[in-house]
Amino acid sequence: MKFETLTKFFNDDSGATAIEYGLIAALVSVAAIGALKGMGGSLETMFTSVGGELDQAVNN
Repeated sequence: MKFETLTKFFNDDSGATAIEYGLIAALVSVAAIGALKGMGGSLETMFTSVGGELDQAVNN
């Protein structure tokens, strides 16, 4: 009985797909973080500029 259960457990690969999708998601996340860090200075400048324009629009 125990040998059959272990054999079924080792032959079951239904969780492999979930693990692969998890690894792909982690890789995409690392790439996105790297890209955003690289663009950090220009994004900060852009949002500061937009914020200043919005402040002017509200004050006028």
